[in-house]
Amino acid sequence: MPKRHSLDAVIIGAGVVGAACAYYAARSGLSVAVVDRGPVAGGTTGAGEGNLLVSDKEAGPELDLALLSTRLWRELSDALPPDIEYEPKGGLVVAPDETTLKALRAFAEGQRTAGVTATEIEPQQLTTLEPNLARDQAGAFLYPQDAQVQPAKAAARLLAAARIPTYLGEEVTQILRDPSGAVRGVRTPRRELLAPAVVNAAGTWGGEIARLAGTHLPVLPRRGFVLVTEPLPRVVRHKVYAADYIADVASGSASLQSSAVVEGTPAGPVLIGATRERVGFDRTLSREALRRLAAQAAALFPVLADVDVIRTYHGFRPYLPDHLPAIGADPRVPGLHHACGHEGAGIGLAPATGALVAAGLAGAEPPLDTTPFRPDRAFETHEGASQ
Repeated sequence: MPKRHSLDAVIIGAGVVGAACAYYAARSGLSVAVVDRGPVAGGTTGAGEGNLLVSDKEAGPELDLALLSTRLWRELSDALPPDIEYEPKGGLVVAPDETTLKALRAFAEGQRTAGVTATEIEPQQLTTLEPNLARDQAGAFLYPQDAQVQPAKAAARLLAAARIPTYLGEEVTQILRDPSGAVRGVRTPRRELLAPAVVNAAGTWGGEIARLAGTHLPVLPRRGFVLVTEPLPRVVRHKVYAADYIADVASGSASLQSSAVVEGTPAGPVLIGATRERVGFDRTLSREALRRLAAQAAALFPVLADVDVIRTYHGFRPYLPDHLPAIGADPRVPGLHHACGHEGAGIGLAPATGALVAAGLAGAEPPLDTTPFRPDRAFETHEGASQ
């Protein structure tokens, strides 16, 4: 007979978002547990670069969420062990021509009204910031609030700091509900975890968890590849990317898109991401995606042209059609809360998401308005969205 445990909330998902929900819920005095069908950071988190970005987000709800997370990540960097590799290195968005630079100026001006620090960098100043950057740039914008973290370590350390039960390798097979339809826990092959609240932090499988609970959330997987070079001296000082990355992030296209984001790591390898495409859960290696990334990285940093790539990895980002995550209580199923659909920004947005979910579970005032992230909002349908 399955074991039965009574809790305030069960969190489905041991990635960085689920771990952040657990951390802030536990800090709020709630009794919670995390359950995941795989290991800690076994999904999207383990395949991420660890981007903590404000630079790629226009003024609006997602940027507000990112700014809150930026502050919370700074606090977490003091509270968690140093092996999470938090680096407030700053981001550098590069414009190859005057037309792009003009567009970046307008973009940055809108961000400044929301609290982002964005400084225009003249072409002659770029060599001081990034000596190995290609010399033919029209200019750039520096974003000192951008940072980096080691995502799998961050998830593990958040869970450890939460000091809550974590059940790994246990797939949730049923969302338990009472006769009125309200959530009362989850069932796995090994146990029942009883609670009046369940948090869906299942990443790309968030739509399946919603279905188990009797509702709908159109979460889709969006595949992305990352290249990892041999260990190098610090040839890239910031998180550097071309301006077209911003357009790729906001795009709803199902086709392959690539725009290099290049950064060094404390261990020496340079990470080069990222591509985006909607191909379901197809794990086939895409040589075209890797070729594009390598070429774009070498165009930004010619020094990388002759560097060996020692491995590649890829994963699936949990994509929602309007590019905003679903965060908070689902009014269609009493007791069901969502924390998924962050696409490629989940690592950066995890602390703010966790703080919002914890406030909702505790009945406290949230640190910012959650209305734009309502799970029952109307979602626009993009071409190819059924893939």
